[in-house]
Amino acid sequence: MAGISRFRMSFRALAWVGGLIVFVFCVAVTPFILNLVAPKALDWGRLSDISQSYGAVSLVISAAALLGVVTSIAFQAKQARIEGEQTFRAAHRELTMVTLGDSALLRCWEPPRIPMTEARWKQAIVTNLIVSMWASDHHLGRLNDGALRVVLRAHFRGEVARVHWENSGPMWRDHMGALEDPQRLRFVEIVDEVYSDARDAGPPVSDRDFFSPGE
Repeated sequence: MAGISRFRMSFRALAWVGGLIVFVFCVAVTPFILNLVAPKALDWGRLSDISQSYGAVSLVISAAALLGVVTSIAFQAKQARIEGEQTFRAAHRELTMVTLGDSALLRCWEPPRIPMTEARWKQAIVTNLIVSMWASDHHLGRLNDGALRVVLRAHFRGEVARVHWENSGPMWRDHMGALEDPQRLRFVEIVDEVYSDARDAGPPVSDRDFFSPGE
């Protein structure tokens, strides 16, 4: 799918550039064509005066063509950024799944900052994957500040979610601060804010209270 998307973007950009080249070529050869087909007694001075009235139209058309090229390039840049984020997310998800399948590989990641069991550490790793997904969506504009707060309020009702942020929050703050990206820093600020509100509101829903007992 990514290859098809890149092909479509490239085709669209080439179409714009090709159209601009054809337009410029037509403008350039028009005087020569007119000179060949016009009658000998034609008053070129009068035609020149008339043609000047179309200068503004020509300028608008040229500006529109240039705007189309610029828009296409900007669109390609945005799509490339989205594809890069998706590729990174897929690699991160695959690496996480491999780690969870072999307990020995848990030692390949950083150790927990706060004491916890191996089972809880696995839960924290999966939770980190979820938070990373929201961070990516927020950075790409698919999740605005208001929507992010909504999902985080529900998220921090759970015990594992709070344990994860208590453990990993400082690393997220350091990492996003090092990137010096205002949008990413904004994400961490919102997570900290909602986490603090949830903690002040009372204890979380524990693991054992997540689901009703079966029949």
